[in-house]
Amino acid sequence: MRRIISFAHVSLDGFVAGPNGEMDWIKAVGEIFEYVGKRIGEGDTAMYGRVTYQLMESYWPVVGASPTANKQEIEHSKWYSQIHKIILSHTLNEADLPNTTIINSNLAERINQVKQVGDKEILLFGSPSATHALMKEGLIDGYWLFVNPMVLGKGIPLFSDVKEQAKLNLVHTQQFNCGVTELSYIVEGR
Repeated sequence: MRRIISFAHVSLDGFVAGPNGEMDWIKAVGEIFEYVGKRIGEGDTAMYGRVTYQLMESYWPVVGASPTANKQEIEHSKWYSQIHKIILSHTLNEADLPNTTIINSNLAERINQVKQVGDKEILLFGSPSATHALMKEGLIDGYWLFVNPMVLGKGIPLFSDVKEQAKLNLVHTQQFNCGVTELSYIVEGR
């Protein structure tokens, strides 16, 4: 069965964005892009909440063709255009979006169906509301976190309204020159 891995940049105090969604504190430098690119290149499915998807869709399909695009932007743009996308949304309906599935009802049932097909992990990118909904249903199997050396004090938390403990097993760490530390966990028993 496939695993859903929550991929997020997080502040040291546990926020994925500032109070108004600010993400200007995230260190997304070349060494992290290269590191992330290797892992996501092994996958075949990306998952987003509607807001994050709309942000990604407004940027990645066009940035790779820009004359000012750097190597990482070009590579990620190509990856984004080829990867199958699953969008969790109550407001989007099935549409003629290429290589895209929209889940807008029966979340647990539909996600469990998706997890049964294939063997590569599904990366849930950012998307705090979608992450919280999947956590509530016990559908997240791991966390791939990039802890940024920043204390925000307030903002949108990675973990919200957690009802049950989940023991996590640390499977990998990586430190980057920019001060970011990657922590990769799998939920025990998955």
